[in-house]
Amino acid sequence: MQNTSITIRTDKEIKDQVKNLYAALGMDLTTAVNVFFRQSLLHNGMPFELSLDVPNATTIAAFEEGDKMLKDPASPRYSSVEALFEDLMN
Repeated sequence: MQNTSITIRTDKEIKDQVKNLYAALGMDLTTAVNVFFRQSLLHNGMPFELSLDVPNATTIAAFEEGDKMLKDPASPRYSSVEALFEDLMN
């Protein structure tokens, strides 16, 4: 297969942001564009959405609270969901 070059114009800030995003996904810009092109051909259109599954601040705080509760021997423990609901109702 013969290679060819493509010149794409985009805003520098957008390029820097997308370069960092793709790096976090383990690829450079050339690889990302080639993946996009190949998937576009397979799907005969826009193929997919690539995104990082990053929890928001509320979710991170909930995880941290849960970890703290697990380490605290004074935190209540329940053997079933029913026992939890019974305690909540009292």
